Amino acid sequence: MHIIQKAKETMTSKERVLKTFNLEKTDRVTIGYEANTGIHMRLARALGIDGGNKELVNEALGVDYRAVPINFIGEPLFAAVEGRRVDPVDGYHTRWVDHETGGYWAHCDFPLKDAEDEDFYSYSLPNLNDFDYEHAHDFCKSQAYYATYLGNPGIPDIINSNGRIMGMEDVLCHLALEDEAALYFINKRAEMYLSVFERMFDKCKGLIDFMWIGEDLGTQNAPIVSLEIFRKHIKPVHKEFVDLAGCYGVPVLVHTCGSSSWAYEDFIEMGVRGVDTLQPEAANMSPAYLKEHFGGRLCFRGCISTAGPLAYSGPDETELICRETLEIMMNGYGYHFAPTHFIQDNTPVNNVIAMYNTAHKYGVY
Repeated sequence: MHIIQKAKETMTSKERVLKTFNLEKTDRVTIGYEANTGIHMRLARALGIDGGNKELVNEALGVDYRAVPINFIGEPLFAAVEGRRVDPVDGYHTRWVDHETGGYWAHCDFPLKDAEDEDFYSYSLPNLNDFDYEHAHDFCKSQAYYATYLGNPGIPDIINSNGRIMGMEDVLCHLALEDEAALYFINKRAEMYLSVFERMFDKCKGLIDFMWIGEDLGTQNAPIVSLEIFRKHIKPVHKEFVDLAGCYGVPVLVHTCGSSSWAYEDFIEMGVRGVDTLQPEAANMSPAYLKEHFGGRLCFRGCISTAGPLAYSGPDETELICRETLEIMMNGYGYHFAPTHFIQDNTPVNNVIAMYNTAHKYGVY
């Protein structure tokens, strides 16, 4: 059984996370964790945790925040499809795909691909009463020690999440061509989530510590969309979420995959406090670049690449890259130590152990 040698702590996780967003000194770096099912189960076994219990794994690693549950409790909106999972809120389809190190649920079928205008106007979306606000409130009240966050990288995520419903090619064409019906659906979906978030904040008043939203904006070397499209069709939606969080006095973290720093000045102007994922191999996304251009104005979450030494080298190389990243990112505070994405199934367990031991050993202020 492996042991994570945790750093000495003088703060609660909640205190640590809030200070990190404020770019203030903490006892150690804030720590996050996301992993695919296969590697998560192997990690849990290595830590001596039965059944892959997520909460116990989080505790063992020193993870500082917990997601507020947004549970759908309404009547089914979408018909079941044989051999598929159907998302109860957005209606997209996934199918299981095996690979040599495990498997994953791949998006497929795309219900609004090649859709007619009427399909966009009539597509089912939940109403505000279809979510369990009471359970969210009870959960938040139970989290006195840990920071809580509302949302996830898939909300509103105009490009990627709508791509799951209509296909990536279609959503990019609709944005570029300003298709009226498709834009109606995109904005209606975002407004639904915004309204759910507002009710969640109102129900859990004072109990939610930050909002987490997302938008995949970059390939490995360039933007996915032009700055003009971003500012016309994406930024105004994000601004509504940021403004809502501001009404309740909580900071906003935005997930941005790929080469995305081209949008960070706009995020800062909107009032975004932190950016997530931060794939260091993508153009203008290295820790040094981000610190030089945005340090002191944004906090950063990620930078430990799931496509680098963590997956393809050994524990020593993993420790080295994690330590180098910490040395850069801890300067000026405001760093959330985390993988760039879900840790993938091809990752050796010993590397994950090394990653989090490095955070606790060298992530102390």
